[in-house]
Amino acid sequence: MTHAQGQSMRERLARGDRSFSFEFFPPKDEAGEQQLWQAITELEPYGPTFVSVTYGAGGTTRDRTVAITERIARETGLLPVAHLTCVGHTTDELTTILADLARAGVDHVMALRGDPPGGPGTAWTPTDGGLTYANELVALIRARTDMRIGVAAFPEGHVDAADLDHDARVLKAKYDAGAEFAVTEMVLRASDYVALVERAAAVGADLPIIPGIMPILNLRSMERMVELSRRQLPEEITARLTPHADDPARLRAEGIAIATELCETLLDAGAPGLHFYTLNRSKATREIFANLQITV
Repeated sequence: MTHAQGQSMRERLARGDRSFSFEFFPPKDEAGEQQLWQAITELEPYGPTFVSVTYGAGGTTRDRTVAITERIARETGLLPVAHLTCVGHTTDELTTILADLARAGVDHVMALRGDPPGGPGTAWTPTDGGLTYANELVALIRARTDMRIGVAAFPEGHVDAADLDHDARVLKAKYDAGAEFAVTEMVLRASDYVALVERAAAVGADLPIIPGIMPILNLRSMERMVELSRRQLPEEITARLTPHADDPARLRAEGIAIATELCETLLDAGAPGLHFYTLNRSKATREIFANLQITV
């Protein structure tokens, strides 16, 4: 499988094919590295449109992110999308990272502001000599490379957005700067995703928005994750999961069922595809694919 440099994600999606994509994170040790490559090997036969590799808080995993993205480009038939954030980097450093990625054969990048250096929930402070907003990072990438650019979108609005209208205008600014597609943080309700797409269209942010999916396999860890983005798990979800709080296997099965229903609803609502947050494991994603009757 080869990926033409000239064909953008937008063009792929415009062909009418649904996009299925997977997100991984840089492992901390050798055991994590083996687990990551096992997941990649198990998911590659599904022929995803792309796979993305995240960037650690404060840019801490920069070298590992570049190395893993490079290895995916070199050793697999997958299209890698490298994450890049404004956090902890000057514009010169960002330019160097982009050059490293380009040399590695990477031609798609996700341009993100990133979490505050102090962690989620703390005040955002830009790096001296760096950038403040994701749209500035999009503009820098557009000015200095030929890379295709994706950005983040937020079904319930970004935690720092004054309101949902402001959040839509931020997405429009990223689109105006050169973003070609967007991927959302994990969608909890299909109606939130549909409303986001409508808000984007209303302000002229004319880019495909792919919903992010993370199946709930552990209730407490998901609640913590949702809390970090100052959201709440919908009552209709907790009502289905709480009865299985003491039965991990039943809770996991119900979490997979909920995720499958969400995927079906999103695709029926016109989503251009699905982006799975894998946490470097393939089993849950493969189970959802089986439920959706998406085969290798």
